[in-house]
Amino acid sequence: MATAGSQTAGPQGAPRQARALALARRPKLWLFPGVLCALVAVLLSLLYLGGIVNPTGHLHRLPIALVNADQAPPPPGQPVNLGTQLTRAVVAGTPDDTVRWRQTDDAGARDLLAAGKVYGVLLVPADFTATVSALATGGAVKRPTLTVLTNPGLGSLGSSIASQIAQNAAHQASVAAGQQLLAAVPAPGGSGGSGAQGPDTGATARLLLADPFAVTTQVGHPIGSHSGLGLSAFYFTLLAVLTGFIGGNIIHNGVDGALGYSDSEIGPWHTRRPTVPISRTQTLLLKMLMTAGLMLVTTSLVLLCTAGILGMDAPHQALLWVFAYCASLAVGLGVQAINAAFGGIGQLVSMFVFIALALPSSGATVPLQAVPGFYRFLAVFEPMRQLSDGIRAILFFDARGDAGLARGWIMIAIGVALALAFGFGMTRYYDRKGLHRWTPQPSE
Repeated sequence: MATAGSQTAGPQGAPRQARALALARRPKLWLFPGVLCALVAVLLSLLYLGGIVNPTGHLHRLPIALVNADQAPPPPGQPVNLGTQLTRAVVAGTPDDTVRWRQTDDAGARDLLAAGKVYGVLLVPADFTATVSALATGGAVKRPTLTVLTNPGLGSLGSSIASQIAQNAAHQASVAAGQQLLAAVPAPGGSGGSGAQGPDTGATARLLLADPFAVTTQVGHPIGSHSGLGLSAFYFTLLAVLTGFIGGNIIHNGVDGALGYSDSEIGPWHTRRPTVPISRTQTLLLKMLMTAGLMLVTTSLVLLCTAGILGMDAPHQALLWVFAYCASLAVGLGVQAINAAFGGIGQLVSMFVFIALALPSSGATVPLQAVPGFYRFLAVFEPMRQLSDGIRAILFFDARGDAGLARGWIMIAIGVALALAFGFGMTRYYDRKGLHRWTPQPSE
């Protein structure tokens, strides 16, 4: 009697085909894909959501510039002017492990914005001491104004977090200064010293003194209107990585099918070509050569579609093309090396290396200073962080090396070198051990 799933002869002697329901009753058939699918689901959930669920709660030394342009002499009886007092209060009132205030002058702050080194600026104006003193004496003609400058090129979320921090710091300083101002003026109906008429301390005036500083927000380093609110750099980087990752796997599977090492199946058509005897090293060399050639095509098409058809703001297009090509090539070569080393599971390994671990640690959507420390550790070597910094520098920061472009080039070179060394090192080892991919066929 035939057991479930066994192959026995049919009426014409053909083997009986297995039935899906019978095979589905075999626990071992479920074990490997079930464990692997569950593991992937857990890891992806923890990796992707773990980096974004609480950005403000994970803030760690977010860089914001602090500028004191107030050069007025100190008011009577005080050691420093009011601008210096305010900046000191801002720094002291902010936990050092959440914000890194970079105190500089106006020119220095503009340079930091242009290099993508700070997410925003809190600016104390040159007339700050004079306007605050005028409030206390009743001679004010305008309200003291602090300015917050944003940096949308670093992403809308990071710029927004920095803006909120700067505004909150300014508001706290305003309330503290208001308490001092109210304590220094006489109560309503009183008079100043020596019988002179004191400042107006009516209800409206006291309400103004309670929170005396106005805060305005301006764009500190403008970007183009076709920049996706600063996200075009991230998505262009994602395109460069995906074309390298997906293209590398397409080439890997296509070459294996053409050389007879895997089946080719399109719809109901199934073919297997004669096996071409070739070493693992020569196979990897062929795949890497094809990757280098086809990335020329994919990079050109990506730039044509994004900048040419969609109108994405893209200065330095020649440099952008070269950098994106090298980025895709580094990813593609890495995919080929991992596939050559790990075989059938290589595509899953490369997916985690170039996509699953790289996206949440890229710092392109959520600042690295607003993610848990594990992701900041990954960002040291994960490729997407390095590539997004380089592309962001080209798109938004005039291709400055200190804006991340220099680091991007260095990491691309390191990535290519590692891919070549790891890939060819593993294939040569397999070849020397006689672990060939082809199966010798008996002679007829």
